[in-house]
Amino acid sequence: MVVYSRSNNRVKAIRSLRLRKERERTGLFFIEGIRMVAAALELRAPIQSFVLTPEMLETPLGRELARQQGCGRPPCHQVTAAVFERLTTREGARGIGAVVRQRWETLERARAAEGRPWVVLNAVEHPGNLGTILRTCDAIGGAGVILLGHTTDPYDPAAVRASMWAIFSQRLVRADLAALAEWKQRHGATMVGTAPGAALDYREAEYAHPVVLFMGNEHVGLPVEMQELCDVMVRIPMAGRCDSLNVAVSAGIVLYEIFRRCRAAAPAAEKDEGALLAVAEEREARVVAG
Repeated sequence: MVVYSRSNNRVKAIRSLRLRKERERTGLFFIEGIRMVAAALELRAPIQSFVLTPEMLETPLGRELARQQGCGRPPCHQVTAAVFERLTTREGARGIGAVVRQRWETLERARAAEGRPWVVLNAVEHPGNLGTILRTCDAIGGAGVILLGHTTDPYDPAAVRASMWAIFSQRLVRADLAALAEWKQRHGATMVGTAPGAALDYREAEYAHPVVLFMGNEHVGLPVEMQELCDVMVRIPMAGRCDSLNVAVSAGIVLYEIFRRCRAAAPAAEKDEGALLAVAEEREARVVAG
């Protein structure tokens, strides 16, 4: 049955997932677009239902996705183009979306492993920054992101878009500072923080594995008590008039330096095989955990 009404209860429920309070209440979020849905399927995301407008799926991949979802498991709701546009948060979304269950892990289950850096974010405010950091963390083979304080929601539509499909590949953890300090000590992790006034250039630092990158709020950076938890504080040199970089840009610069050091220290074949194996093991563990 095709849904024609924008006031349909299912449509209203999906649209309400734009609000953080509804995402937190239900544990769900909404994704849209052909490539995003295809990635969710490939990475075995816990999809609850699909929303589909067949006439909008003009590409071969879009038509194949429509064909695959015809079996009804998970349920697939066909809607008109007007209704689908009511659900989207961006122009040009191509006729398919999905309601997906959020995946959170406890800090106890997160392990600090060599070559798989974590990023810790304290009170990051902008979802686009968080999504971009997730995307960069995926690109360098990172483990995931640990969120401290009142940090923006990684399942916010803007964060999901900015992450591309890293929202499905990266692990997400909520923690407080005391638990983080205990976890760092237990795993013997090297925690690296950034600050404009740090004495050490990020290119000169030692990044002893396992590495954790600690980034602060967009406006005030890392508070003193969080800097004290870091083993190394580094700065990114700047030649212009600006006195700081965007937090996602800063994270990307340091993460790629960590990535470069990791690649230089290990044979390429060993690195690639180990990283792929670690990713596969973590994905399988998440599937088993439900």
